[in-house]
Amino acid sequence: MNDSEILARLGQVIEQRLKADPSMSYVASLARKGHDAILKKVAEEAAETILASKDGDKLHVVRETADLWFHCMVLLTWHGVRVDEVLAELARREGTSGIAEKRSRGPRTE
Repeated sequence: MNDSEILARLGQVIEQRLKADPSMSYVASLARKGHDAILKKVAEEAAETILASKDGDKLHVVRETADLWFHCMVLLTWHGVRVDEVLAELARREGTSGIAEKRSRGPRTE
């Protein structure tokens, strides 16, 4: 089993859990709280990953990164984005300088 299959399976589980009973599913309970709660959780996990990195504890970095990725996947699913879409974007960028890729997007409009 390859890594993208694991991510795809996890994405499917998250999709199912979003529709589950919030009293029985962490994902459903988080989603019930709304978009801002999901965003807050992603920010929290990102901060914890940064702190683990600063501590230099490899296992802690791995565990916090897993938490961050999981919550990013909840956010993606909230938006109807599937794992394969993100993987396709990463594949599109493969072999391209980060600077060149960013320039190819053009100016941001807000």
